[in-house]
Amino acid sequence: MDDNVIANVSRPGTSLRGPAVKETSGPTQGVRPTSQGGRPLSGYVRPGTQSGRPGTMEQAIRTPRTAHTARPVTSASGRFVRLGTASMLSTPDGPFINIARINFSKYASRPTLAKGLFEYIFHHENDVRNALELAALATEACQYSDWWWKVALAKCYFRLGMYRDAEKQLRSALKSDEVIDAYLHLAKVYCRLDQPLAAIEVYTQGLKQFPGETTLLTGIARIYEGLGKMEEGVKYYKDVLKSDNMNVEAIACIATNHFYTDQPEMALKFYRRLLQMGVYNAELFNNLGLCCFYAQQYDMTLTCFMRALSLAEDDVVIGDVWFNIGHVALGICDIKLAYQCFRLALSHNNDHAEAYNNLGVLEMKKNHVEAARSFFQASFVMAPHLYEPHYNFAILADQLGDFQSSYLSAKRAVETFPDHVDSKELLKQLKEHFSLL
Repeated sequence: MDDNVIANVSRPGTSLRGPAVKETSGPTQGVRPTSQGGRPLSGYVRPGTQSGRPGTMEQAIRTPRTAHTARPVTSASGRFVRLGTASMLSTPDGPFINIARINFSKYASRPTLAKGLFEYIFHHENDVRNALELAALATEACQYSDWWWKVALAKCYFRLGMYRDAEKQLRSALKSDEVIDAYLHLAKVYCRLDQPLAAIEVYTQGLKQFPGETTLLTGIARIYEGLGKMEEGVKYYKDVLKSDNMNVEAIACIATNHFYTDQPEMALKFYRRLLQMGVYNAELFNNLGLCCFYAQQYDMTLTCFMRALSLAEDDVVIGDVWFNIGHVALGICDIKLAYQCFRLALSHNNDHAEAYNNLGVLEMKKNHVEAARSFFQASFVMAPHLYEPHYNFAILADQLGDFQSSYLSAKRAVETFPDHVDSKELLKQLKEHFSLL
């Protein structure tokens, strides 16, 4: 009877949680890399993905305080209104506002001060319970007519995991006054409930009231990209650029789609546009290096990768850059350099499943059977959604005469990526072999 429980098995193309459904017009899983959860990687790190997550251990274990202490009675005349009372007075070594000593009923009746106080408690202190109490009292004080407080209540409910209550507040806010924030948060609630089609419907309703709004168009494009319908998503990203030609996310996602649909020259133009706009980071130079390599502009390839290594600060990013340099080395048939690059990728990111798989292939070419077996096993244990290590392990087991392990690995490869022709052929041969036995 829980309203927040979702179905365990969803219909194809209606869920953001499972692997994306293959689209005939978009890049397949065999071309585009995927994340640890099996979702295709987007061209942009989306804002808001870290909201609500504590940055330190102290914030993680800190329990929001809900106790209230009585404020001392102060003598305030009409000429000297004391705004800095004991509850709102900051000390050099203490917090800016002592939330435990605030009388929320007093400030809830003063909308201008209450809204600023709510933003401080909710965003700065991350104290959702006290923010919810203040929002509830302020909503009651304004006689349930202010849409801002309804959206504030929905934010608190969303942070606490009460998605249906958040939906009710946002629906009520839209009845009072149709604002963009309510549409955006309502679509966010549906995405968290794993109802992407309902979120798209909300975005579409918002576009009827606010035509050409880039945030609404971007939201629809993100959902289509999450569902694996890249062609639909790219259409909306292009609509975003018609209204805002400086939108970094739209440019990056369109460039990613061009790259994985075998158009590296077009992707290179979009990435160069980002560089001209002032985006200067390791990820951009890494993508520029890959585009230059596949566009056969070899003079710029290693320069871009060297610049990416010099700008990278995260070990995960450094591992990805070394992994891509290893692919460039394979393209120029420098096996020793490729082996060293994949080793360097693992030294910076020990969970890089793709590097384990490629090292296994190189070890198999050297006839180092045990090392190849261990690399393949490590790869598909860390990333079960990858089909390459399953197929490679099946080939190795077939060569060694271990037909049972080869059959199981080939079957997993087909289940992971049903359109892989080589896995299907190997599975068919093994079935024929077992039928003869």
